[in-house]
Amino acid sequence: MIIIKTPAQIEGIKKSSRLAAQTLKYLSGFVAPGISTQELNDIAHKYIIEHKAVPAPLNYGGFPKSICTSINSVVCHGIPSEKQILKEGDIINLDITTILDGYYGDTSATFPVGKIYPHAQKLINVTKQALDLSINSLKPGRILNDCVGKIIEPLAKKNNYSVVKELGGHGVGVKFHEDPFVFHFDIKKDDVVLKPGMIFTIEPMINASTDHRITIDRHDGWTVRTLDGSLSAQFEHTILITKTGHEILTSL
Repeated sequence: MIIIKTPAQIEGIKKSSRLAAQTLKYLSGFVAPGISTQELNDIAHKYIIEHKAVPAPLNYGGFPKSICTSINSVVCHGIPSEKQILKEGDIINLDITTILDGYYGDTSATFPVGKIYPHAQKLINVTKQALDLSINSLKPGRILNDCVGKIIEPLAKKNNYSVVKELGGHGVGVKFHEDPFVFHFDIKKDDVVLKPGMIFTIEPMINASTDHRITIDRHDGWTVRTLDGSLSAQFEHTILITKTGHEILTSL
């Protein structure tokens, strides 16, 4: 059931979303060859705690760390580790979700590690463009699928990429994951009519191949990878539907 947020809830979610965005920006300054994903986790954890908030992923469903760090062919839910050292040419998605005064803010972005190959930079650029174009179309009365799946999937296909279908965006704010589920591909039917007070994430995961399929690590039960080993990129914002359009809550 989709929760239409009250003005008080919206204000709380805005504050948490702003902190999530600040954390992501701060953490991105440490992305460089030679740093471990555990170090990135620890930096983010300390920053969030110092701002009187809680990292939402920590212990969520058994997830053992405070952020997700997804490198190269890892689509999402990568678990930080001391053994995982960033190398020149890698790409990494940092996924941050904060709980501030009981409210959630959720954001992520994919960053280059040092100098990367042109094909990797193109994937990052197209994925960011897909998110931006989708968000720009949001306003009350429109159909969610028209604004998300029908915009993101054609752009991916135009570039010989594919959109991960098993995972998607979600309502957020008073819980980590709420309705609606946000599909990033065209589901070929009308789904949710956008209304003021709705808050959800759009977070396209785009693979640098025509194969959208994924696999989940059998050992840790979390790490999601592309089935064919291709690179994957993701960008995410938390968005509020307003009376006249939309507001990106995780934008600084």
